[in-house]
Amino acid sequence: MAKKQEDLKNEAARKYAFLQEMAEDTYFPKRLVDKGKKVLVALCFAIEQQQPNELDELYELTHAATDEFNELQEAFEEADSEIETGARECIAADFDFIAKAYGFAEADLEELIATREW
Repeated sequence: MAKKQEDLKNEAARKYAFLQEMAEDTYFPKRLVDKGKKVLVALCFAIEQQQPNELDELYELTHAATDEFNELQEAFEEADSEIETGARECIAADFDFIAKAYGFAEADLEELIATREW
């Protein structure tokens, strides 16, 4: 059974509108934006389950989620879309939000998404 955002323990993450700018822009296919949202919600669940204490532990989780976005890039291209500047900023901002929501205010944004290919 798929985990739903409303089941997250972290209130801020539970209420947050992931990929909002992409969802509002018809350039990005809704089904692919929804897949991206699922990646971010799954990241939240992974943080809640594994409870990283160190930045390196958090980065391991965010890199895995970033790799999933890397895989989505091809699907965006096949749908005549792409993870372009606006999308990159939107996705990065959501990774930053997640880090802060889970108590990692000192996390480096570039390191959170260091494995990105977009």
